[in-house]
Amino acid sequence: MDGVDGPEAALSLENVSKTFPRGEGRVEVLKGISLEIRKGRVTGLIGPDGAGKTTLMRLAVCLLEPDDGTLTVMGMDAAREPLAIQSAVRYMPQQFGLYEDLSVQENLDLYADLQGVAPSDREERYAELTQMTRLGDFTDRLAGRLSGGMKQKLGLACTLVRPPELLILDEPTVGVDPVSRRELWSIVSRLVEEEGMSVLLSTAYLDEAEKCDEVILLHEGEILGQGPPGDFTKEQEGRAYWVKPPAEKKRDVQWRLSRRDGVVDAVIQGDGVRVVMGHDEEPDRDALLQDGEDFEFEPVDPRFEDSYVAILQSRRDEDAKDMAAEAAPQRSDASERTNVDKSGGESPGESPGGGPPIDVENVRRRFGDFYAVKDVSFSVDHGEVFGLLGANGAGKTTTFRMLCGLLPASGGKLRVAGLDLRRAAAKARARIGYMSQKFSLYGNLSVMENLKFFSSAYNLKGKQRRDRIDWALEGFDLKKRAEAESGQLPLGYKQRLALACALMHEPEILFLDEPTSGVDPMARREFWDVINALAGAGVTVLVTTHFMEEAEYCDRLAIMVAGEILALGAPAEIKARAGNSKDEPAASMEEAFIALIEDSSA
Repeated sequence: MDGVDGPEAALSLENVSKTFPRGEGRVEVLKGISLEIRKGRVTGLIGPDGAGKTTLMRLAVCLLEPDDGTLTVMGMDAAREPLAIQSAVRYMPQQFGLYEDLSVQENLDLYADLQGVAPSDREERYAELTQMTRLGDFTDRLAGRLSGGMKQKLGLACTLVRPPELLILDEPTVGVDPVSRRELWSIVSRLVEEEGMSVLLSTAYLDEAEKCDEVILLHEGEILGQGPPGDFTKEQEGRAYWVKPPAEKKRDVQWRLSRRDGVVDAVIQGDGVRVVMGHDEEPDRDALLQDGEDFEFEPVDPRFEDSYVAILQSRRDEDAKDMAAEAAPQRSDASERTNVDKSGGESPGESPGGGPPIDVENVRRRFGDFYAVKDVSFSVDHGEVFGLLGANGAGKTTTFRMLCGLLPASGGKLRVAGLDLRRAAAKARARIGYMSQKFSLYGNLSVMENLKFFSSAYNLKGKQRRDRIDWALEGFDLKKRAEAESGQLPLGYKQRLALACALMHEPEILFLDEPTSGVDPMARREFWDVINALAGAGVTVLVTTHFMEEAEYCDRLAIMVAGEILALGAPAEIKARAGNSKDEPAASMEEAFIALIEDSSA
């Protein structure tokens, strides 16, 4: 790391440690770290769940005190001048404290009062903030009625009512659609370029990390690297390849390639699989492919994500690579899948009335005079992974809740597992697994207590119940945390537990509502390994997500706008539709999504 002269440092840590109590002992969250970040730059803080990112940020705003070491913020010593630092710094945590029963304007007024902004200075500042965030037409709307992206922008505006010298943002784009995410980044760039602000932000999106002037990679309380993103990327030159199978499902190819010796990473990208080889392997076609695999094969430029994964893989146990195989051992032969049959005798994976497992026909949902969903129709086949995408407020969550039997439709037909949800919602729910965006766990119960509760809720008893609990603990690497309170788990482990609970009764249909929101890239890879294994075994999966690269894992997608389906088809078909011509499809799913949304708005 290059040195930074004291006056040029926005934040400086020297041998800083921080521990927290856990059970009868203490856990070291930061382990004597030293770093400096420059003023007038965007610095990204990245790392897996539990790496210590939020703790570092809370130390920087004097909400916590270090156990050891020295921390300086904008030239001020945190031990001696905490109040002065809090006046110079603004912090937007992941769960920012908006008052949902107050309007946009009332929230701005409240935070102006809290930050001591003089009434004479407010009008001009409000005008700047509402123009920057595009909230000018919504100042009278209740904050609770804003979309997720608009709430994040309002939170940022409230944080900035008094312009700070240093702005600290803890994953500001979590749960935000790509259009709103791009707008938030535009705001951050403007703050740095026009107001000279220093910004420290954490993110789970590695494409966002590439936009930073510098990144700090934190892992288990230690710094694994710091520097411009391009410096990390250079280390993977000549190691990345794109492999396209001629006919085989790309999910199956990705599964196989990810388990080849020497492969550091394998992810679906477009119509093929992006593969990154380790530094100990000869990077060529023969080292990667086996005899009989007649795949297209070409080198591609490295990206920051390749280096991130390579660094972390070198620090992880190989056991993590086998998690999906243990969690879904039936993948190798779908006919071996042994679902608990609650429907009255139908064979596993078959709907009692025939037809697709999910069938939606002209479904509507009205709230008063407002239609959140308008005549939506689609179906999902056995073993298909179907993605439901849309900007915040598009109606996808409402559609999702209706399919899970949690919300009645105002019109149209909904059939799940061959059952009409108007007449047999309870019976249909017994055949599905549901994982909500907020992970429906009981935070004051331990991991084991949650597993016992959900297995009982699904009427599992005796040996079957014990076997499924053992399966969950082993397959999702939860055994060492069995007695830990679930509310205190790192986000990635909460995700594992929530998925295990949803799969306790071996459902034939799985509903996943933004299951990877806020989860780090490594945990997302493990999660999709499990989902791919389940789909390979015949489980039908319907998923909502804001991670557009995850949309590539879906067999088909529906993109919703204003309660209607704007586009429906395979990822390649949707990218072709969003391109400039049939010969020039959109380069990525995110570009396609943004183009379709913007065309619709226009």
